[in-house]
Amino acid sequence: MASLIQQPLVMECTGWDSYRLLDSGAGRKWEAFGPHAFIRPEPQAMWQPRHADWPAAGEFIPGSDEDGGGRWQFSGHFIENLPGEGWELAWDDVRFTARPTPFRHLQFFPDMAPVWDWMRGQLGDMTEAETLNLFGYTGLGSLALSRHGKVAHVDASKKSVAQARENAALSGMTDRPIRWLVDDAGKFTAREVRRGRRYDGIILDPPKFGRGPDGEVWRLEEHLPGLVADCARLLDSDSRFLFLTVYAVRMSSLAIAGLLQEALAHLPGEIEHGDLAVREEGEGGRLLPTAIFARWSNPR
Repeated sequence: MASLIQQPLVMECTGWDSYRLLDSGAGRKWEAFGPHAFIRPEPQAMWQPRHADWPAAGEFIPGSDEDGGGRWQFSGHFIENLPGEGWELAWDDVRFTARPTPFRHLQFFPDMAPVWDWMRGQLGDMTEAETLNLFGYTGLGSLALSRHGKVAHVDASKKSVAQARENAALSGMTDRPIRWLVDDAGKFTAREVRRGRRYDGIILDPPKFGRGPDGEVWRLEEHLPGLVADCARLLDSDSRFLFLTVYAVRMSSLAIAGLLQEALAHLPGEIEHGDLAVREEGEGGRLLPTAIFARWSNPR
């Protein structure tokens, strides 16, 4: 039976050439995505900024609701140098395009960088692994996993999957054994269970609310337990990991760790939980929490 480690952890993103957290505070964060800086809302940055001036190409102005609405406001001084089609960035051997989206993101989540490293570490020297990426977005996690074998990348958004394919081409990884699937994560996982499939590792990054390609409705608190239970049925005692992240909800990492403990009771290994966080650059840089996670690992 997988044991639950109660002490929470912090998985820290320290930034790299393509991404840096320059400063944060007063409910916002100032970030550099390669050569371009942006300001985005960040409710967990409750302290005061360290810098008085935040020059940026654009700022995302949130709407009045809590569902992620809002708009970008771009600076006339910087907009001339901002490519409308996006610009190329990289993480390790993965290359991808960044650009502002209507959902305040820039087509990737930089705080996931330590997660990609961790998953690769769990797979070690495996080259014929089979992994599953649910809610895979623009594919950086799938491309990171593809060095270890086959990947099933599932996302309900045709646009996100198309961007993931473009990122694969940009990375020179079009020959990697990745299945790019526009599908509802819950329905796909249930079908895999009925087919008797198994995976060496699963990562899932579900939204608070979403819709599948055929209008299926996803509500995190309602549907996550069933999805995790189905993911557990796709793992066995030889599998290496399951990684779950949750953003923008009033929920404890201990709660989702308990969910994993219940679903994975039939397997060995251990379950850990905590925060994803990004370190501000410079001396005395603060840790900005961005999400909670729970992970199961089964070292071999």
